[in-house]
Amino acid sequence: MLESYKTIYRGGQGEITEKKSRFIATVREVKSEEEAQAFVEEMKKKYWDARHNCYAYVIGEHREYTRCSDDGEPSQTAGRPMLDVLLGEELYNTAVVVTRYFGGVLLGTGGLVRAYSKAVQEGLANSCVIEKKHGVLLSVDTDYNGLGRIQYLAGERKIPVQDAVYTEKVSLKLLVPIGQIEEIKKAITEGTNGKAKMEREKELYFAKVEGEYLLYEA
Repeated sequence: MLESYKTIYRGGQGEITEKKSRFIATVREVKSEEEAQAFVEEMKKKYWDARHNCYAYVIGEHREYTRCSDDGEPSQTAGRPMLDVLLGEELYNTAVVVTRYFGGVLLGTGGLVRAYSKAVQEGLANSCVIEKKHGVLLSVDTDYNGLGRIQYLAGERKIPVQDAVYTEKVSLKLLVPIGQIEEIKKAITEGTNGKAKMEREKELYFAKVEGEYLLYEA
């Protein structure tokens, strides 16, 4: 599994105008080719009167499903530049459709490449892009003497505390990146003189979205 990857949390839309032609970019998260193709068809129906609805998408842990289409524009002037923007931004499971309403003025090959690329960038700028990190939900039980040490450790290493329950003991749930799990467990053991009890609840992906951490299936 990827240790981390960037994707779309909330898709957006951006629009630019080049020599009277309108380029409308719509961005969405997609998890399969079927979802991507359904999204493309949805945009084609929505913008049925447009001259072109070009698209690009990257799907899969290894980007095994990577496709693009010029939809009638000169070869390599629309879909490929759009795809290059997604790849350049290191995005996964992301699709974009750029709709063009022709303004009557030819842009030329270079002009088309710049316009479609710029439209995608504008669409991404208006989307919410997040980084999902592969990690472990680590349950930690400690006494109150060990609490401060664990809180300091979590803060120092930027380990999110997902939950905390205070009874006669303290139960914490930490979101630990997969590459740091053994290091963190060792540090907690040393910091609490072996008194803390730890259990790996499950592997998952987590992402910080608008100040809160959201959990996803690994």
